[in-house]
Amino acid sequence: ILSNDEKLTMQSLNERLASYLNTVRNLEMENAQLEQLIREWYQKQGPTGTKDYSHYYGKIEDLQNQLVTAAVETNRVLLDLDNTRMTAEDFRIKYETEYCLRQNVEADINSLRPLLDNLTLSRSDLEMQFESLKEEMIDLKKNHEEEIKSLQTQSSGDVNVEVNAAPGEDLLKKLNDMRQEYETIIQKNREEVERWYESKMEEVSQQVHSSGQEVESSNQQISVLRREYQSLEIELQSQISM
Repeated sequence: ILSNDEKLTMQSLNERLASYLNTVRNLEMENAQLEQLIREWYQKQGPTGTKDYSHYYGKIEDLQNQLVTAAVETNRVLLDLDNTRMTAEDFRIKYETEYCLRQNVEADINSLRPLLDNLTLSRSDLEMQFESLKEEMIDLKKNHEEEIKSLQTQSSGDVNVEVNAAPGEDLLKKLNDMRQEYETIIQKNREEVERWYESKMEEVSQQVHSSGQEVESSNQQISVLRREYQSLEIELQSQISM
């Protein structure tokens, strides 16, 4: 399976491993011989009696206490470092969260600005429509009054004809019926015009009122977002200074 170069490489690695193992065995044997020589030397040169090490016990205990104190202090410093690291991580997460909130608020403000512009344009358009409807209503009232005057003039002319010509009873009845019919038509037209005017005025008033409410709500929302933005900016500056 292996090529010739790979076989040579594996053979070389095996030979090197065998030489390393042989070297380790030789070193272990030499180490065992040296340990045996050291033990024999200590047995020959070592003291016969036992020494008194009691005066070292106090120092050993003092050193052990120092080691315990140092270990406690080290653990306390490590705990403080961990707490500081966790606090810094919390501040970093809070900063990133506040930064994302700031970006969202700025995006909301930027998205609300075209809406405010559109509402302003719509309000101006509605005001222009209201003014045009007022002018149209004035013209309609003027035309209506002129029609009423013309009909009254025609009615009074009919009356003059009736008086001058001294018509009979049937003609007088017809004239009265015609006058009544004209007055009914005039009254009906007047009521229709008034209803149309009132409906138009109510519609325009509702549109203006709704547009005003939308603009007011948008202004309030912008004010709230601006206050939140300022508070977030202040907190961001405090976090940066900390």
